[in-house]
Amino acid sequence: MHTGKTLHLSGLLLSLLIAQQSHADSKYSDDQVYFGTLHGHSSWSIDAYGLGNRRGPEEAYRFARGEQADDTAGNPVQLKEPLDFFMLSDHAEMLGTAPLLTQKGSAVYDTPVAKLVQEGKATEAFTMISGAIISGKPLEGLGDEKVGKSIWQHYVEIANSYNDPGKFTTFVGYEWTSLPGGANMHRNVIFRDDKVPAIPFTAMDSDKPEDLWSAMESWRDQGMTVFAMSHNGNASLGKMFAFTDSDGKFITKEYAARRNLNEPLHEAGQVKGVSMAHPQFSPDDEFADFELWNYYLPAGAPVPPLRTNYVREAWKMGLGLKHTVGANPFMFGLKGGSDTHGSINTFEEFNNRGNHSEMDDTPQKRYFAKAGQSESVEGGSLFLNPGTLTGVWADENARGPIFDALQRRESYATSGTRIRLRAFASNDFPRNLLSKKDWVDKAYEKGVPMGGELNTGGKKLQMAVWAEKSPHSANLDRIQIIKLWTDGIRDYEKIYNVAASGDRKPDPKTGKIAPVGNTVDIKTATYTNDIGAATLSALWTDPDYHPDQEAVYYVRVLEIPTPRWSTYDAVKLGVEPADTVPATLQERAWSSPIWITQAAK
Repeated sequence: MHTGKTLHLSGLLLSLLIAQQSHADSKYSDDQVYFGTLHGHSSWSIDAYGLGNRRGPEEAYRFARGEQADDTAGNPVQLKEPLDFFMLSDHAEMLGTAPLLTQKGSAVYDTPVAKLVQEGKATEAFTMISGAIISGKPLEGLGDEKVGKSIWQHYVEIANSYNDPGKFTTFVGYEWTSLPGGANMHRNVIFRDDKVPAIPFTAMDSDKPEDLWSAMESWRDQGMTVFAMSHNGNASLGKMFAFTDSDGKFITKEYAARRNLNEPLHEAGQVKGVSMAHPQFSPDDEFADFELWNYYLPAGAPVPPLRTNYVREAWKMGLGLKHTVGANPFMFGLKGGSDTHGSINTFEEFNNRGNHSEMDDTPQKRYFAKAGQSESVEGGSLFLNPGTLTGVWADENARGPIFDALQRRESYATSGTRIRLRAFASNDFPRNLLSKKDWVDKAYEKGVPMGGELNTGGKKLQMAVWAEKSPHSANLDRIQIIKLWTDGIRDYEKIYNVAASGDRKPDPKTGKIAPVGNTVDIKTATYTNDIGAATLSALWTDPDYHPDQEAVYYVRVLEIPTPRWSTYDAVKLGVEPADTVPATLQERAWSSPIWITQAAK
């Protein structure tokens, strides 16, 4: 019997072992899918404050649990459906000091940056703030440890006060904001419960991920349960999935083990683009060109795409590195997040309110003005998006069950929609598996879920996949299984269309299927659900499986075309949709992968 996945890291947390065993003994058919985000910012992030955000943590929590709020422009906004869980991840660097810049008598009121803010010189203040984060040196007067501890304690208290098990789960966490040379190497740190350190480890303590891992390992020795999640590989200048460590040395087996233990998840995408794949490296993937954003983060300057920025490439390269150094350093699953810097985020194309406060809080600003410009310059925020969501199957909406599922990589990401997705791999599924009422329990009994590892024993490789449409979005177009492997010299990928709406079948030669169609009326930014399917499923056997070949498999689910947020804004403004971004898109979900190990080993 497979109990979730094969564990291979010595010294893995006892809590993870216990969580896996307890999950294995439960009835999975009773599990529910919970949606949330693990990445967002309030005015307590000093850059968000510099962008004009004046809403603190409490406003962020109240909005996430379903309460109505006003956007930065003063218009009422509310989620179509409350989030099930939420982690506010304000930047730990100078955390919470920004609102004190204009508070007379505060510990930072008389600092140089405070004077700039008080004089209305926001651009100059934000430049100082950005420079401090990049350099790793706190601004004058904003690095006092006593102040930092007091603010962090209050931050934790706020998170705990909104935690309501069974209804709305909050996690204590923060963002470690490393920007070596301007490369995004950020991590969001999440704690299982309210046992947390006296003060966060920040990028001003060190901008090296290895030092963050050492801090987390020390916290675990003190009884804390914690891990980190990387994001925005697309803006890392090739460093996120590089073959070297922070000192430029080729990674080792020990490095791989530490990385997998400390960073089990990567954010599939967020407002600053999707990091899953790029057409340059996946030229045969007709759906790889999705919400791309390739920029040098601090300056916003465009940069060429690099292979070591992208998730799919990392999963491929990890297979080769396993044979080179003895371990795969990129055995991570997926989660979603918004990275909003406006405290609130809708995730919805039809209700996008921007994510950078005064920079993009109206359709006019989002559609025309570039950051810091008031004149009509097309292209300002057009390449941003409303963010992504995390999906987790668990037996309870509570910190423990959700954290444990995330830690064992049994999670997935969506482009903001609430697609329900399950995926399993096995070598012994019965042919009628998906017709059984308890098929999920049988799938766990005979196989492993997303995020797991499977040794097929030289037998066939099967996958059971199931997806259901979001109640607030469009019907489904198709389910695809994406296979990745290497021969030690070259890396490969192949996309299989395993389920599709209607009577469409894959072409015997190319494997591709006809487009689902498009019901979008661009002039009115509307669509109909006359095409597509409410649910899709498949029991698939890999026709190209080789028992001596290690591989990675993950699932992508596509909705039918719907209007992109920029098209909704164009209709509101009475202008033609921009030709620099697509007028429509196909919302989607991406599963965490399943790793297939060699039968001989």
